[in-house]
Amino acid sequence: MTLRCTWWGHASATVAAGGARVAVDPLLVDRLAHLGRYAASPGPAATEADLVLVSHQHLDHCHVPSLARFAPDVPLVVPRGSEPVLSRLADRPLVPVAPGDVVERAGVRVEVLAASHDGRRHPLDRAGAPALGFRVTHLGTGDRWWYPGDTGLRDDMVDLGPVDLALVPIGGWGPSLGEGHMGPDDAAEAVRRVGARWAVGVHWGTFWPLGLRRLARRTHRELFVTPGERFVTAMAGSGTEAIVVRPGETVDR
Repeated sequence: MTLRCTWWGHASATVAAGGARVAVDPLLVDRLAHLGRYAASPGPAATEADLVLVSHQHLDHCHVPSLARFAPDVPLVVPRGSEPVLSRLADRPLVPVAPGDVVERAGVRVEVLAASHDGRRHPLDRAGAPALGFRVTHLGTGDRWWYPGDTGLRDDMVDLGPVDLALVPIGGWGPSLGEGHMGPDDAAEAVRRVGARWAVGVHWGTFWPLGLRRLARRTHRELFVTPGERFVTAMAGSGTEAIVVRPGETVDR
């Protein structure tokens, strides 16, 4: 059994096994408000998927123009309550879900998990939608992987059961990591709680506020430059192979 993971930068990735390709939180632009991309731009392959998972409504995870670049028949699994944000995609096969739901689409089984993160589109959003994580099983091969979305550490991570691949956020874009996120050490602890054969850190080394690098060099190094190597160090001796992947690179195991 082989799982193939391509990281496109930030939280965007595509995981494939047995012919089923699943994209998570696609953000395929080079500029987002005050953030600039300081990594390779995603190529056309970033929109080649059979299923797309969206973890929460924040603009850097639920980016409507990026979602619109996928083929119109590709199902989009989205937080229940986010449909108004996605009204431009109302003609697409939207699959609204909440924690505890289980859906089968495009040859995979998706278990929807709770995440400790503010899932609202913006602070004044009163309706909101839950922030989610996902545990995915490829039905044809039995390969399993876990993407928690943006979240802090949770006690119920120990209940998920081991996976082949953990795709975990390990950094941010400043000026601070903020509540409801994990740095390298917390991400390593999360992977230990779940159990994984190999792990790839995401949500780092891609976007950074324009001009902030010069003003906050130490923060830039902590949140943008070093999370990958620190995650590998934190995972040492755990039995999980931690891998540093650069944006646009593919790794498989």
